[in-house]
Amino acid sequence: MKITKDEVIHVANLARLDLDEDSIDLLAGQIGKILEYVDTLNRVDTEGVPSTSYAIFLNNAFREDSVKESLDRDKALANAPEKEDGNFVVPKVINS
Repeated sequence: MKITKDEVIHVANLARLDLDEDSIDLLAGQIGKILEYVDTLNRVDTEGVPSTSYAIFLNNAFREDSVKESLDRDKALANAPEKEDGNFVVPKVINS
């Protein structure tokens, strides 16, 4: 599957990445190779193969919850580029 430069530029814009022309060409080729490999995997006959949730057996490593002293608000906000009323100020990401 081929990916176009326009698609790379579109995804880069969504990710807010500033790419030069050489990087766009490089990424288009690399992503194209990855998609070709995934397409190869999609052609593998998996009829009769049971579904698995993990490729390897994993055990959850849970720890006990413990109460600890939290970070002081002033220390947490000390390096914030912008703050207001004891909170971080961040750009709006959802348009209404």
